[in-house]
Amino acid sequence: MPTFEIKGDTIELIKLLKVTGLCSTGGMAKIVTAEGRVKVDNQTELRKRCKIRKGQVVEFEGSVIEVV
Repeated sequence: MPTFEIKGDTIELIKLLKVTGLCSTGGMAKIVTAEGRVKVDNQTELRKRCKIRKGQVVEFEGSVIEVV
């Protein structure tokens, strides 16, 4: 499973989707999150500003990234 290392304690979900290349723009990241197409730790996440922490797993359209 691919990993993404964050520098601080958290990263916003939409920023993570953009910087990992899962979404090409922040706007697209907001839309797919609002549509319920993103999962965090196997649960659908609808909050665009959800704080993702180390150890969490984000899934979007078959891509899975572990945050370290």
